[in-house]
Amino acid sequence: MRVAVISDIHGNWHALEAVLQAIDREGPDAVWCLGDLVGYGPQPNGCCEAVRERAEVCLAGNHDLGVLGLLDLEDFSPDAAAAVRWTRTVLSEEARAYLAGLEPSARRAAVELFHGSPRDPVWEYVLTDEAALASLELTSAPVVLVGHSHVPLAVVLDRTQLAGWVVPAGAEIDFSQGRWLLNPGSVGQPRDGDPRAAWLVLDLAARRAHYRRVPYPVERTQAEIREAGLPPALAERLAAGL
Repeated sequence: MRVAVISDIHGNWHALEAVLQAIDREGPDAVWCLGDLVGYGPQPNGCCEAVRERAEVCLAGNHDLGVLGLLDLEDFSPDAAAAVRWTRTVLSEEARAYLAGLEPSARRAAVELFHGSPRDPVWEYVLTDEAALASLELTSAPVVLVGHSHVPLAVVLDRTQLAGWVVPAGAEIDFSQGRWLLNPGSVGQPRDGDPRAAWLVLDLAARRAHYRRVPYPVERTQAEIREAGLPPALAERLAAGL
C-alpha cells in the first residue's frame, strides 16, 4: 500500500492544489492528512472541501479545534489567534461540520498518526530528542506520523539510540529497520527555509518514505492574505518558508 501523507495546509489553497496534482501523478492508494486544514491562510473552505473529498484519514489540528471554539485563543500567538477569529467569520457550515467530526489521533495498519505527538496530540511539537524519544516510547507501531511543526523529519529509534532529524527535499528513507517517527512537513506554511509545499509518499510494502516538494504560486496566496485583512506577516513568511 502506498499512501500520500499531507499536513498543515492552513487554508493555503494554491499550495494544496499543487500537492494534490502531484499526488495524482504519483497514484497512491490513499491520502492521509495529519490536520490543521485551516488557520493562517485565506481559503479555509476550499481546503476543507478538497481534503474531505480526497483523504481517507484526516486528523484535527490545534487550529481546526481553535476555529471550532474548543481551544482557548490565549494559547495561540497573536497572529494565529487573529487568523482563527477571521476564519470563524468565513467558515461554511459544511466545513465546520467536517472539522467537528475529526480527532487529533488515529491508527491505520502498522502506523500511528498524531497531529502533535503521542504525549499531547494537539499541542506538542516534536522538535527535540526528548520529545521524539517520548513519542516512540509511548507508541508501539513501527511507524509514527506527526505534523504540527511544519518541518519534514525522519527520526529512528534503534534499540536505545536516536538518529536522523530534518529531511531535505527528495530524500528517500528506508524504514525497514528500527522504529521511525516521520513528519511530512507542511503543505501550506513550510518552516524549514524551503517555501515549496511539502508532503511524502509512504510505501508500506517496500518500507520506504519519499519526501516530496512542489512549487506553487506563493504570490497568489500572499495577495489573498492581504486582501482578507489577515496579519501581513502571514503573507511575508511564505516567501521564505519560515
